[in-house]
Amino acid sequence: MTDGRALAREFLEQQRLLGGDPVIFSQTGSPEPSPQADGRTGGQADGNTPPRSASPAVRPSAPPTELPPPGISYDPPGGDLFSNDPVPQAVSLEAIAQLVASCTKCRLCEARRHTVPGEGAPEARLVAVGEGPGRVEDETGRPFVGPAGELLTKILGAIDLPRERVFICNVVKCRPPENRLPQFDEIAACVPYLFRQIEIVKPKVILAMGGTAAQTLLNTKQSLGSLRNLVHRFRGIPLIVTYHPAALLRNPNWKKPTWDDVRIARRLIG
Repeated sequence: MTDGRALAREFLEQQRLLGGDPVIFSQTGSPEPSPQADGRTGGQADGNTPPRSASPAVRPSAPPTELPPPGISYDPPGGDLFSNDPVPQAVSLEAIAQLVASCTKCRLCEARRHTVPGEGAPEARLVAVGEGPGRVEDETGRPFVGPAGELLTKILGAIDLPRERVFICNVVKCRPPENRLPQFDEIAACVPYLFRQIEIVKPKVILAMGGTAAQTLLNTKQSLGSLRNLVHRFRGIPLIVTYHPAALLRNPNWKKPTWDDVRIARRLIG
């Protein structure tokens, strides 16, 4: 197989993982539309619609030649190392997790089953930040292990970043009731843990998934749509804003924009 065909296969597999239409290669190696459930080839909606030519459902697109323009740069002050606050004095992710486990700074501690501090490589090149734990996360103490987590794992794999090589966490470390959005005072109580985790990991790139994560890390009230397609910075670290995986499950049309976002993040990692 030529290098070009190998690259095409790899790209199409990535697109399949992100929800694109499947593509079948013929014996000659050229892609053909996959059959529909009723036996018709893709694109032949009815007898009055002419069939499409045997071309791939998703064509490989060239990577962006230029990075998006700069966006917001937010540099929050660090914690006071000489105060009684133990968070800025924590020297490891394990130490942060222990502090989170005993935290009672906001009302979210009242109904939690487990705290969800985050998990992944201590020296990860990418930190992925979501909103808050859901039901499965609250039951297990692990971030992104439900359906949205499975999709996140596929997205990371599509840019050649296995989940175990990424540090994954949330803005708040306890589940909000009924999966509602975290409230301002809850975020304010919990965000020092997140900021210290980023300080410890020292990633090359931060991926802010969803409006809550983006607005918290950039100290802004701008919408997610207005924050996408820009290279922001959090304490000098490039930050890319994209959709939360749970939103992709509700609206598959956002998978393509998310693919564009994570490719930018991967390019920044190098």
